[in-house]
Amino acid sequence: MEGKKFPTRRFVVMMAGLIIMAFGISLFKFSLTGNDPCNALFLATSSFLGIDYSVCGLAMNVFYFVFEIWLFRKHIGIGTFANWFCVVPVAEFIMRSLTPVLPVADTLALKLMYLVPGVLVLSLSVSMYQSADLGIAPYDALAMILSERTKLPYFGARIITDGVCALVTYLLGGLIGLGTLICAFGLGPFVTFFDRTVSRPLLGMKGER
Repeated sequence: MEGKKFPTRRFVVMMAGLIIMAFGISLFKFSLTGNDPCNALFLATSSFLGIDYSVCGLAMNVFYFVFEIWLFRKHIGIGTFANWFCVVPVAEFIMRSLTPVLPVADTLALKLMYLVPGVLVLSLSVSMYQSADLGIAPYDALAMILSERTKLPYFGARIITDGVCALVTYLLGGLIGLGTLICAFGLGPFVTFFDRTVSRPLLGMKGER
């Protein structure tokens, strides 16, 4: 029997999305305006419990992954693990490469110069890799589970999951910056916008998530 044809177009869009995501994370870090809600919670929890950040991040992703296996198993795939294990190393490489040539964000104008495109690039990247439907990362799956189970639009579910992360970060004494808040309340609507205008047209898909 002939096997299924490899989804080349979706794979290319997914990988492009993950590379763009690494670049967006780098811009976000250069802005010095706080971490995105997911990483802000990792940092706050690691500090609160007195454990290493990388260990905390791994443990929390495993916790999220349990929910994904339980409630969203159909969306576990190569993209789940590519996002989980590859994005951060690529982002670190980009940051090391760009640090010597980019100015430090020591003024509000420079912070915004990194922050605004950083949020837009992150939103575009999330839209691209999720729309490719080759697997969703454990944290990103939470908003999609909530949307599917409650019939909320995706942008509303994303605001809720990011907002809860930001709130718990604050309660644990973690850092909540301007960038954290913009991500918490803006990422969902921007992802939905890029779904409609970029990702789904790239994939030859019609309609919205």
